[in-house]
Amino acid sequence: MAKVTSHLWFEKDARQAVEFYVATIPNSAIGRTTDVAADNPSGPAGSVKIIGFVLDDQNFIALEAGPLDPFNHSFSILVELDSQAEIDRIWNAFLDNGGKSEQCGWLRDRWGLSWQIVPKILGDMAAHPDRERARRATEAMLGMVKIDVAALEKAFGEGEFAAQSSFFE
Repeated sequence: MAKVTSHLWFEKDARQAVEFYVATIPNSAIGRTTDVAADNPSGPAGSVKIIGFVLDDQNFIALEAGPLDPFNHSFSILVELDSQAEIDRIWNAFLDNGGKSEQCGWLRDRWGLSWQIVPKILGDMAAHPDRERARRATEAMLGMVKIDVAALEKAFGEGEFAAQSSFFE
C-alpha cells in the first residue's frame, strides 16, 4: 500500500518551524528526527536533519539541508476550519510568529511557506449549484485578506445550504 508524504526543504530552522506547526494546528505531532549519517551535497555527516511530523493526520517530512529553492505559491498547506474563532486563532498565531498576510486567506510563515487558512464552508459555497450565490461568495472572498465567515455567509445569501466537511468529502 502506498503512503504519500509532503516533503519540505528548509534552509535552516526546520525544528523551530515544525515545533510551531504542531503547536498551532490541532491533532498534530512530531515523529522521528534523524541526522543524515553520510557526507552529502548539503554538508558533512550529521549536518542535514530530517524531521517527520503530522499535521491533522497528514504526513510531512522537514529536511534542513541548507539553501536550495525557496518556498513559493506553487505549494501551500490548506487548513480548513469549522469556525471564525479557529480561523482567527491560527491566523493570528502565524502573524504573531513573523508571518505575513496575503489575499484570500493566504499567508506566508516566517520560513516562507505558504498557507491557506479557510473555513470548510468556502469550498461548498464555491461549488454550490446556484452559480449566482457561488459567484457572490467567491467575489467576497477575493476582496478579503483573512477570511471573514460572516461576510461570506452574507454574500452567499439566504437559502438552503448544507455544509460539507471538506473539499475532499
